[in-house]
Amino acid sequence: MANSIGTRIAENRRRKGLTQDELAEYMGVSSQAVSKWENDISCPDITLLPKLADYFNISVDELLRGAASVQTQVVDKQERKDFSKMLFKVRINSSDGDVVNVTLPLSLLKVGLDVGMKMPQISGNTALKDLDLEAILKAAENGVIGKIVEIDSADGDHVEVIIE
Repeated sequence: MANSIGTRIAENRRRKGLTQDELAEYMGVSSQAVSKWENDISCPDITLLPKLADYFNISVDELLRGAASVQTQVVDKQERKDFSKMLFKVRINSSDGDVVNVTLPLSLLKVGLDVGMKMPQISGNTALKDLDLEAILKAAENGVIGKIVEIDSADGDHVEVIIE
């Protein structure tokens, strides 16, 4: 199966540079269990999915479906999350094979911008050099959530900016 959960487990394991034995040890299962997952003979127990997704720094939805289902929307004022509990996420998959995931509370991002904080993970990426973080904060304060930026650069980098 080209886009199966087993394929996604194997791809994420290799992306992290792990052997099946190392993943098995972390997950508290046998290496045979990991092999069976990756070969679509069996699936991880449902209770292991959050730990597995967290270890790969992806959502359970992304692990199961192959892509995060983040939709952009404007939430009514009475239904919005408390700003201090909202997150700013940047995912960069570079053409060189580097993976950068930045997750910050929006309130921390706001304070950081107020004091002149620099984010080399963002400013150092050519695809994001013109990203206006203040505009993103303003959008979040006005109820925008979801994937707000998705870039496939000429260099082959894939970048996503998400508010949740």
